[in-house]
Amino acid sequence: MLTKNDFIRIPYTSDLSEGGIAYACRSLPHTYNRMGGTDSNRMRRIVAGIGVELAFRRYLTEREIPFDVKGATPFTDPDKYDVSLGGRRCDLKSFLLTRRAQINELKRDLNLLLDATALIPSDQFAAATHHESDLYIFGFLTGLVAASRADMIRALGAGQPLYLMHTLPKDWAKPDQWTSLGNLALKSDSDEPLAVEVGGQNQNREFISERILLEPRKRTETESTFHTLAYVHVEKMPDARVGVHSSAKGETYIIPSTEWGNIQVYGMSVLLVGYLTRDEFRQKAREIPMGSRVFQYSKTKTKNLGVPVRELKPLRPLFDKVKEYSA
Repeated sequence: MLTKNDFIRIPYTSDLSEGGIAYACRSLPHTYNRMGGTDSNRMRRIVAGIGVELAFRRYLTEREIPFDVKGATPFTDPDKYDVSLGGRRCDLKSFLLTRRAQINELKRDLNLLLDATALIPSDQFAAATHHESDLYIFGFLTGLVAASRADMIRALGAGQPLYLMHTLPKDWAKPDQWTSLGNLALKSDSDEPLAVEVGGQNQNREFISERILLEPRKRTETESTFHTLAYVHVEKMPDARVGVHSSAKGETYIIPSTEWGNIQVYGMSVLLVGYLTRDEFRQKAREIPMGSRVFQYSKTKTKNLGVPVRELKPLRPLFDKVKEYSA
């Protein structure tokens, strides 16, 4: 049976969040909000998930455990798989733990994690693209977020970075008709210059972004031609509204100074807890109804299948077999 000594702890570094943010921005037009909540919450979950995946790959590389990423998840297919070990596809499922009390409890006693539930959304598990020999690897990331404005101010005071973003509504980000937005012009009502980045897709549905410096109350046009506009990112907290005008739509979208979300994740530690094959997970899993309380969520937002962490298999013997197989 799995014990806390089987867990693999990986230190979390800031570059992992940077990689997660880059992925989250590019994947925004192709993901949907399965768990509900705000777009900022969804983006933070993506940042954390990619951060754990990058930490996992770093761990494999440092220990010379062979793996393949040729089948890694493209932005347009977010529920595929991450890496391949020993010729078997892996799907890394990770969960972000942000409550300070819970994090402190885990610091005192990692055994608490054995009573957590390894979850897979039911719709993901039903996907026909998976095989019974696929591996599900489960991990947890302990870390903090600064979601409220007060928390953002405290984070800045502590010298922590923010990544402020506003996501645009469907008629800008995922329009029904694929046509150019025409000339895009931005304007800030702030008294100081404001550096912004806009991101979306071009005519070929490729991700594009552009950085612009907005002078106070001066209208500035983008050089790129956007067919969708998914987000606007600012490098500091604006003290006034920002407007985005599309000549093709003939309208201006206003972003109030209070409508910026911080998608930065202040990670502390990654814990890889164990794995099961898809077939093994199917045999052990029980249904977890939407709205259930589990270790990582006060209330689940979707229907899941779950297996207690203590019933997972330890990862180190798996990695040893992969090395032997490769040799």
